[in-house]
Amino acid sequence: MSQAPAQRTPLVLVSNRGPVTFHAGGEVQRGSGGLVTALTGLASHRRALWIASAMNEWDAEVSLANNGRSFPVRSPAGGEYQVRLVVSDPEAYDHFYNVFANPMLWFIQHYLWDLSNAPDIRRSEVDAFEHGYNAVNEDLARAVVEELEDAEEPVVMVHDYHLYTLPNLVRRARPDVFLHHFIHIPWTQSDAWRVLPTGIRSEIFNGLLANDIIGFHTRSYRRNFLQCCRDLMDLEVDFDRGVVHCGEREIWVRAYPLPIDHRATRMIAQSSRVNEFELDLLQRRRDFLILRVDRADLSKNILRGFSAFDLFLEQHPEFSERITFVAQLMPSRTDVPQYAEYLERIEALVAVVNHRHGTPDWMPIQLKLRDDLEEAIAAYKHYDVLLVNAMFDGMNLVAKEGPLVNEREGVSILSENTGAHEELGEYALSVNPFDIQELADSIYAALTMDPAERRRRAEGLVEIVTSRDPGDWIDEQLADIKAKGLSQ
Repeated sequence: MSQAPAQRTPLVLVSNRGPVTFHAGGEVQRGSGGLVTALTGLASHRRALWIASAMNEWDAEVSLANNGRSFPVRSPAGGEYQVRLVVSDPEAYDHFYNVFANPMLWFIQHYLWDLSNAPDIRRSEVDAFEHGYNAVNEDLARAVVEELEDAEEPVVMVHDYHLYTLPNLVRRARPDVFLHHFIHIPWTQSDAWRVLPTGIRSEIFNGLLANDIIGFHTRSYRRNFLQCCRDLMDLEVDFDRGVVHCGEREIWVRAYPLPIDHRATRMIAQSSRVNEFELDLLQRRRDFLILRVDRADLSKNILRGFSAFDLFLEQHPEFSERITFVAQLMPSRTDVPQYAEYLERIEALVAVVNHRHGTPDWMPIQLKLRDDLEEAIAAYKHYDVLLVNAMFDGMNLVAKEGPLVNEREGVSILSENTGAHEELGEYALSVNPFDIQELADSIYAALTMDPAERRRRAEGLVEIVTSRDPGDWIDEQLADIKAKGLSQ
């Protein structure tokens, strides 16, 4: 190849969600989710075309007004993007998202299935894959191929678990394309994938293996994927080099830990709205503050976090009326039955803990069911303990955002099963997320830690979090695209 793919145009990004969503009256809102945050930096870093699914009827109207092709749009969060919104059949999209991608793939990739009870895979789940998941992947792949019509050896960067079969579809239409796929959630070990029927599993892996490079957040997920290729696909794998041999092709498998935009986060922390939330928080604050900020997702292990706090209060009554546990949770996927039930269980457990330990003047747990970045950052600045006890998590950016802006040398309690632990574990209190007693003990240890040790840990976390930014994350991937392109 005479020219490195990283230098060619166009660079095409493909994801389920785009940088913006449209609403009634032409209102434009920033797209939601951590993936959008990560890709916004990439699209800003270099000229790119972003292809995504239409999320609602207004997205579909805008897409139709642009004849289904790409168009420029400015995000209210800043930045201008070239976007193409792809409209899929509503029933197909529902099966794609609510039956197969969530919960089937999400549950597999977070070890969430209680295999003695679920899943029961029947014709409906197979149909959801064939006529939902594959249909939406085909719609987006068709859009990619159309946008590449006049491009010479373009680069396509595919994102996350929604689009596992898309790369093979694009590869068949454009054998010259350079395909890079980044997966933002954990990759589980081989046996977890045996839940899927063999044909579906093979189709997913063959889709992924049509890529030239596959990226993950951690070395652990990279190793699990390589092991799956050997165990489930009977392919030759080089664990040291991170290479899967598939026919005549070599697929590189790499780890690119996602950093946060620490400069932007610090700027938000100085905003007037954050200051308003701070003043309110400080007026209500007791001697100690424990904080968690999460989506109300099963993988986040919220119930065990509250149970551990309940146990802590039982075992350390000297903290009664001196501590508050603030939990800011964003309701998530409430149209998936397991998630709606989980939110109900969260609210019920909070009521039990507050009833058991509370007094007329003190409510131990303050539950906030909303998504408000400025409110979360105000709380980040004043916690004594940050609790991140996810069962499994792709990265977890809260574990990076909190220590960055915290002004009290707060201690991080961090699950060993989060992607962030691979970078931050040295300076956090590491916990087994299933060990409630260990978590309760860690809360006590964090609250009674020597000030010098708190300072050492807090400074260590900040140093790691500020050592890289999203531009570095992007450059690392583009450098590998260039290197792989030159080697072909």
